Amino acid sequence: MKNVGKYQRGYFMPPVKSTKWVEKEYIDHAPMWCSVDLRDGNQALIIPMSLDEKLEFFEHLVKIGFKEIEIGFPAASETEYEFCRTLIERNMIPDDVRIQVLTQSREHIIKKTFEALKGCKNAVVHLYNSTSVAQREQVFKKSKEEIKEIAVSGAKICEEYRKNTEGNFIFEYSPESFTGTEPEYALEVCNAVLDVWQPTAERKVIINLPVTVEMSLPHVYASQIEYMCDNMKYRENVIVSLHPHNDRGCAVADSELGLLAGADRIEGTCFGNGERTGNVDIVTLAMNMYTPGVDPELDFSDMPKLVEIYERVTRMKVYERTPYAGRLVFAAFSGSHQDAIAKGMKWREQKDPDHWTVPYLPIDPKDVGREYEGDVIRINSQSGKGGIGYLMEQQFGYDLPPKMRENFGYAVKGVSDHLHKELKPQEIYDIFAENYLNIKEPVNVLEAHYIQLPDGEISASVTAVIPGKNKPEVFEATGNGRLNAVANALKDALDMEFIVESYNEHALERHSRSEAVAYVGISVDGKIVWGAGKHTDIIVASVNALLSAINHAIDK
Repeated sequence: MKNVGKYQRGYFMPPVKSTKWVEKEYIDHAPMWCSVDLRDGNQALIIPMSLDEKLEFFEHLVKIGFKEIEIGFPAASETEYEFCRTLIERNMIPDDVRIQVLTQSREHIIKKTFEALKGCKNAVVHLYNSTSVAQREQVFKKSKEEIKEIAVSGAKICEEYRKNTEGNFIFEYSPESFTGTEPEYALEVCNAVLDVWQPTAERKVIINLPVTVEMSLPHVYASQIEYMCDNMKYRENVIVSLHPHNDRGCAVADSELGLLAGADRIEGTCFGNGERTGNVDIVTLAMNMYTPGVDPELDFSDMPKLVEIYERVTRMKVYERTPYAGRLVFAAFSGSHQDAIAKGMKWREQKDPDHWTVPYLPIDPKDVGREYEGDVIRINSQSGKGGIGYLMEQQFGYDLPPKMRENFGYAVKGVSDHLHKELKPQEIYDIFAENYLNIKEPVNVLEAHYIQLPDGEISASVTAVIPGKNKPEVFEATGNGRLNAVANALKDALDMEFIVESYNEHALERHSRSEAVAYVGISVDGKIVWGAGKHTDIIVASVNALLSAINHAIDK
């Protein structure tokens, strides 16, 4: 690309090497979670949420399990102020939930913020100012000491207002644009703020270290976080928080490595909505903890409901391939994938294992409110016999023999390829019914009677409609069973040679215990032709399957 020379690293490595996080294998416990959907997420919307939409989303965030929810910047607008007051005055904030409000380090804004919190039982007051080289030089045109003084001054003002406002308020400070700030200077500013607030075990302080703009590989951020954690004053009484944005597409990785490096808390949005490329996606981050068996302490067991609310109130869309939540994330179109999933699910039914190990499915879709039918096996021209057979069994109760699955699979793929579209389950069943099930033209058996012969054979008297005949005729034959006897009678009636190569039957328990289904494969001129029959009488179902195969062969 052109103009590469105009770019350079905008981040700073810590002055000492910090790599203890590398030795950790995974995140072994849930962090504290703070949803910023209603502030950071909302301010990034083309059409911000209405008051009623914010209230609905807030209640759902509480239901999911968030204990801290950033609701806005009350001093920024009357809309933000009204939302804060409505939550408090309607008593909508549970006792175990803190709302979080944002404020700049300016007295009139801090004053308005505390006014908005009047009557609130528990809240986080989030103070911030920018500390990066670019902001210091280009925006504020201030020295390091002057920028630090903005933070310290704001911390002192917050402390004064806390003393004079009823309620349980804890403080949070963010050196905004932390990733573009020299780590040793960010540490100096944070420690100066902590000296003002004097955190204790009973009243801890949150230090938030945001990826305001993502500038580096995730391991660099982890090293910065570890450096801050190792050198911060009052560390045992400080909650180190992360607020990663996604400019390089690495917000989840930044968060995961930052937690390994010692952070305690995450701020983000449910599906990554936020300024520019967005915030860290908390759903993905939490579910990444869930897959190796760590409880994220957030409940996403009804993912479709969360998606529905989010899409409606934000007017944003959850991309179909968004991890865990997208409409297609569990969908398998590939034949080999479908076959492996189908066999994995069958193995689970047989073995009933304690742990989930199904190929291609990192989690059980049912654990996030999704269904196997219609969500996992999706049929198009790329699909295979395994997936098509699995769908027929799960959706409709038909357990086709393996060779018949292959034959039926080609039929389904042919239709999908011709129509250039995905086929819905009912469309697949319709193909099966039209081509294989209870086919009674041009040949049909109206009735059949059986007699047990002394030598053990069966004599069948078959009344059948035969092509070219004006009326039904009776044909008789013997065989080593009822189906074999009927087959021999039809061979004579049609002057047709075939061999019954395959026969399978089972109860159609999916829909009714009184019905049975049979599958018959006949060999005609060296090729296997398939048919299926369904009836409350298994003998009739078997004859129907034989007729379907014969009629299929005649059609060919």
